[in-house]
Amino acid sequence: MARIGRKARAAARPLAIANTAAKHAALLAMADAIIAREQDILDANAIDVSNGHESGLSASFMDRLKLDPARIRAMADGISEIAGLRDPVGDVIAAWDRPNGLHIERVRTPLGVVGVIYESRPNVTADAGALCLKAGNPVILRGGSDSANSSAAIHACLVEGLKAAGLPEDAIQLVPTTDRGAVGEMLKGLSGNLEVIIPRGGRSLVERVQNEARVPVFAHLEGICHLYIDRSADLDMAVKIAVNAKMRRTGVCGAAETLLVDRAVAGTHLVPILEALQAAGCEIHADAEALKLYADAQPATDADWVTEYLDAIIAVKLVDGIGGAIEHIETFSSHHTEAIIAEDAKAVERFFNEIDSAILLHNASTQFADGGEFGMGAEIGIATGKMHARGPVGVEQLTSFKYRVRGSGQVRP
Repeated sequence: MARIGRKARAAARPLAIANTAAKHAALLAMADAIIAREQDILDANAIDVSNGHESGLSASFMDRLKLDPARIRAMADGISEIAGLRDPVGDVIAAWDRPNGLHIERVRTPLGVVGVIYESRPNVTADAGALCLKAGNPVILRGGSDSANSSAAIHACLVEGLKAAGLPEDAIQLVPTTDRGAVGEMLKGLSGNLEVIIPRGGRSLVERVQNEARVPVFAHLEGICHLYIDRSADLDMAVKIAVNAKMRRTGVCGAAETLLVDRAVAGTHLVPILEALQAAGCEIHADAEALKLYADAQPATDADWVTEYLDAIIAVKLVDGIGGAIEHIETFSSHHTEAIIAEDAKAVERFFNEIDSAILLHNASTQFADGGEFGMGAEIGIATGKMHARGPVGVEQLTSFKYRVRGSGQVRP
């Protein structure tokens, strides 16, 4: 592991000063390689999927692990989109002049060596490698044992792209062992060679990283996401969005886990929404008041309000308007993503102003909590902390800045 850290550090300077054209060429070559090696990736993934079934992995875990031609094409398209993004390195964020004639600029720079620790999502290999390259950062990838074969096949495509563009091959490294000790070494910072750690995985992984890391961490612990149906909500829209927010992909962190319905429209909105969810295969856990109106549900317990199901299950509660929704969300939210369905502009404004989560949506599905959907090409993850990065961690969030000060002979009195 120490050697991996040194190799990444050695790649940092040439990558930081690489021009936009070289990075662009590398990314396009990576995307082409992924398409060209589709069958190799599928064959490697089949091994991981087979092993996953034998290990008894959950359905949500298997959904994140499995690749198909459409998902491989999406990986390649994501890299191509990242290639087309503006290169953030060297951007002047702000500039101003001082009375003494000094001209000061704040300029984006790469963060340095990034460590990404992830579990079952092999697409993270492509997303993280491409985003870090675009931002001028070497990256050390440590995928989970469950996706080891898939990640290795994808990583080979990324290295091919680096070679094609004449960039350091060590700019994107995949830890070649599934030994959990490698994670511990990364959390220690690899002898000062890592600048930041980004975990992508379940609660146990993220908790370990947050508790043990000796370098800064960009992460979210859970995605306990809420969907609130206001009394002013259009019913057809509410039904459509509720089903999508919960059921489009239940295993993603932006899936809605709790449905809050304004008590004022419980008689008109609750049953149609729950019927649509149940018809889509969702299990309903309802509070006592909602259960009276919709008997074909299970009673909710206190645990339901703090559970990230990552499955076809949703907790349902009636609340006293926008105030009740805000109170519930601020009490139980993991500060990841929340959505309001409403036509009342004042309710929407209050929702946006008073809820302190990384992503807030109005009349849209929580499943849009994704860097690709934000126009970032892709993301390494969602950050729910407040230092440096918050929300989707894309290219800009993978940069820092420095100050450039230009003078004409000034000395300080």
